[in-house]
Amino acid sequence: MAVTYGIKKDECTLIFFYLQAYFLLEKLPADCCFMEGRIILRILLTNDDGIEAQGIRVLWKELASVTDVTVSVVAPDAEQSATSQAITVRQPIRVDPYSIEQFPRFSAWRVNGTPTDCVKVALEALLEEKPDIVVSGINHGPNLGTDVLYSGTVSAAIEGALHGIPSVAVSLNCFKDFNFSPAAQFMRTLIFMIRKQGLPPNTLLNVNVPAFAGKEIAGVAITKLGVRQYQNTFERREDPHGRIYYWMGGKLADSNNDDDSDVAAVGNNLISVTPVHFDLTNYNIMHLLQSWNLSTGN
Repeated sequence: MAVTYGIKKDECTLIFFYLQAYFLLEKLPADCCFMEGRIILRILLTNDDGIEAQGIRVLWKELASVTDVTVSVVAPDAEQSATSQAITVRQPIRVDPYSIEQFPRFSAWRVNGTPTDCVKVALEALLEEKPDIVVSGINHGPNLGTDVLYSGTVSAAIEGALHGIPSVAVSLNCFKDFNFSPAAQFMRTLIFMIRKQGLPPNTLLNVNVPAFAGKEIAGVAITKLGVRQYQNTFERREDPHGRIYYWMGGKLADSNNDDDSDVAAVGNNLISVTPVHFDLTNYNIMHLLQSWNLSTGN
């Protein structure tokens, strides 16, 4: 079991223990909240594939089956994949109400901005009460390893964590013939586990689910981020006005990944749960930089 910086070993062990319960508890009644008494759990749901995307719709339908949950959906009005932590600062952010008629307990808005815009405007302008958890997904395709640096899905969850709210990004490891149901069912369990157990400050969970039926999934692994590298190509093209432009393409390159990485786990048909934090400091070389005596120039 891997442990990332900022997450204590016993905390990861606790998370692992409760996540394994998914495979024992998935047949419980839909309104089981894993808590004593009945409370209202407020969820902010967003994504980077857009509010019309299948993944987010399957997830909100799953959450609608839980009677003690209220969901606010604030998502882009169009696909915003690979936008990372971008925010809109030089043009208006337009927000329109969005009707989810079959789920009257839900409120929804579509935003002409990035996933990070969606979370910021939701928390700072739209919602009357602070949500208990922010969920981003279900993404159409994986967000593994170093891809989290580019991911709009993960960045939306980062924004939630920046606001001090437990946050999760969830992705399905395929690009066609999507079956989002196992991921949605797992997220229902995970959301309530997080509500009950909490997460350390400045931490989010990045979840990647294999593209198989629930019974074919081998289990849950607590992982570290792996490595994803690409062989990029830039195709030179010319538009009808004679202006040159480039279209980026490419394919995934082979990378060596440790057995306890998210890439390896999903490859072994395991749900990968990676605790991520946004302190990018490389503490191991701070002493080396201090030895450079940069303040004196020597």
